[in-house]
Amino acid sequence: MATLKVPAHVPAPSEDAEQLRKAFEGWGTNEQLIIDILAHRNAAQRNLIRKTYREAYGEDLLKSLDEELSSDFERAVVLFTLDPAERDAFLAHEATKRFTSSHWVLMEIACTRSSHELFNVRKAYHDLYKKSLEEDVAHHTKGDYRKLLVPLVSAFRYQGEEVNMTLARSEAKILREKISDKQYSDEEVIRIVTTRSKAQLNATLNHYNTAFGNAMNKDLKADPEDEFLKLLRAAIKCLTVPEKYFEKVLRQAINKLGTDEWALTRVVATRAEVDMVRIKEEYQRRNSVTLEKAIGGDTSGDYEKMLLALIGAGDV
Repeated sequence: MATLKVPAHVPAPSEDAEQLRKAFEGWGTNEQLIIDILAHRNAAQRNLIRKTYREAYGEDLLKSLDEELSSDFERAVVLFTLDPAERDAFLAHEATKRFTSSHWVLMEIACTRSSHELFNVRKAYHDLYKKSLEEDVAHHTKGDYRKLLVPLVSAFRYQGEEVNMTLARSEAKILREKISDKQYSDEEVIRIVTTRSKAQLNATLNHYNTAFGNAMNKDLKADPEDEFLKLLRAAIKCLTVPEKYFEKVLRQAINKLGTDEWALTRVVATRAEVDMVRIKEEYQRRNSVTLEKAIGGDTSGDYEKMLLALIGAGDV
């Protein structure tokens, strides 16, 4: 369900690397050429371009981009150019830092990636930071947040479609009891949310809805101001209907007084090759305006062009 537009005939990595080098040379940077190449290559192709660029010029392409570009445009280009696992490791590391800390980014990565993708993120994190993602998350969080986030980032869920309906019924009952007693961070709630497969969780939530006449996430809105509950609800949404979660992040990023460029860039860069088609459909359904139009009205210049290219908005 990706929207990334890769040309039918893709130039050789050496040709792309050479064109990018030319874009950096001379008077001023050729930003359009950078967009035309990097926003229209898939992850494997971008990895090959980086490898070829380093061999040809003795420098990491990311370093060249960092030197030549600036601001939100630079962040969008660099984030998208990164290998997906490396990108997620970078975002997760940033989310454990004091001034850029974010429980939400950690939860988002843990809950919207497949088991193998999350495993690769943990591996990339080891390689890049010489520590484990789990230890950094444990060190930089506390209380209920740590209780939820450490098992989430450590998970390796079953990926298949098989569902145990007996289990779904019994765990829906457990969840109902804990939520009724306001025991939101009870170890049973945490265990179910952080270990069950996405298919199993969906079955449990469907049974919860049928048996108790209310969606579980509605029952978790008992205290709308509780930040931990907001995170728990978002985790359940990410695990079951990620496009609805990402639509909300985009809507809030764009509708804020002053755009939240970090959130906008993160969602576009990380979902362009995954489920952007579904996110765009959900955005239009929810807001009666296309995501292209919303981004176009809220951003400008090369940053706007890069985002629109990544969400597949025609031939940008």
